[in-house]
Amino acid sequence: MSRLSDLGESIKAALSGAVTGYDVSFDQLSLAVEAGRIVDVVRYLRDDPSCRFVNITDITAVDYPGREKRFDVVYHFLSPTLNTRIRLKAEADETTQVPSIIEVFPGADWFEREAYDLYGVIFTGHPDMRRILTDYGFDGHPLRKDFPLTGFVEVRYDGQEKRVLYEPVRLNQEFRKFDFLSPWEGADYPVLPGDEKAGPKS
Repeated sequence: MSRLSDLGESIKAALSGAVTGYDVSFDQLSLAVEAGRIVDVVRYLRDDPSCRFVNITDITAVDYPGREKRFDVVYHFLSPTLNTRIRLKAEADETTQVPSIIEVFPGADWFEREAYDLYGVIFTGHPDMRRILTDYGFDGHPLRKDFPLTGFVEVRYDGQEKRVLYEPVRLNQEFRKFDFLSPWEGADYPVLPGDEKAGPKS
């Protein structure tokens, strides 16, 4: 634990203003970083002999819609030299332009596109910032907490028109089955089917 705390303290001292804090929990070091300085931070973590975090594991986001800056953009790296993982968290909102780290870690390409597609996090300096998992005409970002569970449109292939059609989501009644005998429905039955055979209680 003290080894990770010492590492966090040394990184914070070396990157004053870029790293605003650190935390050690569950035997893992997490750094709070300024979004605008993320390139400086990851370059230091990669190149400094005391770090050597040369492996990028993941870039994702977490959505906290009640916060002013609703997103935590989260980066995970591995240092084989230290046999240690590190997590970086940078706060952002829908308009924050987070610098791309592709120039330092080319493998960040698809990770950043995925965070843009699913959360709407904007990465500047990315050479191909477009959706990667949803379709070109997709509306919204499906991993945001306020994204409707049914989505906005449904996609189906029409055999007569021989093409894919986008239509508003419909919840057709015939596909909504209600089992009123299921205990999960919470119905209040005066007598369950079959109980009438038991006769009156003595």
